[in-house]
Amino acid sequence: MKMDKIYLHDIVMNALKEDMPLGDVTTDNIISEGDSSKAEFLAKQDAVIAGLDVAKHVFEVLDSSVKFTAHIKDGDRVKKGDTIATVTGPTRALLKGERTALNFLQRLSAIATVTNRYAMKVKELPVKIADTRKTTPGLRLLEKYAVNAGGGSNHRFSLSDGVLIKDNHIAAAGGITNAVNRVRASIPHTVKIEVEVESLEEVQEALACRADIIMLDNMSNEKMAEAVQLINKRALVEASGNITEETIYEVARTGVDIISVGKLTHSANSVDISMNIE
Repeated sequence: MKMDKIYLHDIVMNALKEDMPLGDVTTDNIISEGDSSKAEFLAKQDAVIAGLDVAKHVFEVLDSSVKFTAHIKDGDRVKKGDTIATVTGPTRALLKGERTALNFLQRLSAIATVTNRYAMKVKELPVKIADTRKTTPGLRLLEKYAVNAGGGSNHRFSLSDGVLIKDNHIAAAGGITNAVNRVRASIPHTVKIEVEVESLEEVQEALACRADIIMLDNMSNEKMAEAVQLINKRALVEASGNITEETIYEVARTGVDIISVGKLTHSANSVDISMNIE
């Protein structure tokens, strides 16, 4: 997944406006305009890094003469004490961009690190670990990018990307069949239809409706294995619902194709990274 430069610029600009709407009253009154410095980004814990281009863009927006040199690439592992990147240029730009760059780098690296832990649990099995739409408002593209950097896959990016008929849609439409028939009558033939189910009876109904993807929501491993056998490759099978690092391997062993995990994005704790001026 590539980072969209226009989208990235808008996010960075909004973050900088939030952090210094009227300038940096500390830096502007301490540091002279002509001063220049060098700083290092250091890992203070083991992690998988993501967001280097975002951090770089923060400084480039503040001053085009800043040079940001990454010593690794997104998706690489670092150990505590490793130098992640070096940045040189006007001291004012370095100080003004420090917190915003770190916020992005720490948050995205956290998502990449968590994703990698999940992905490594099932690396020997033919299953994809996918994210959800449980992302920070305004940061979805960046956070899904970080999932990729950690070895995960992306579910839909927005409500416009594909049909996902969930329990509330089913309740409002009066059943799976009604919901699928209504949406199929209106969408282009290129759009896939996914249906969330909670029982084997609903699996049967989704199959009868020719759903492209069937999401097994909060099923036991035994029921999921039965559902996989019942579906028998007639649709992609996704497992979802309260899946943890401790349970993901057994879920994968049921034979599902995809496991979606909200915790990849909504519960990742920031990675400890520092920026130190030499």
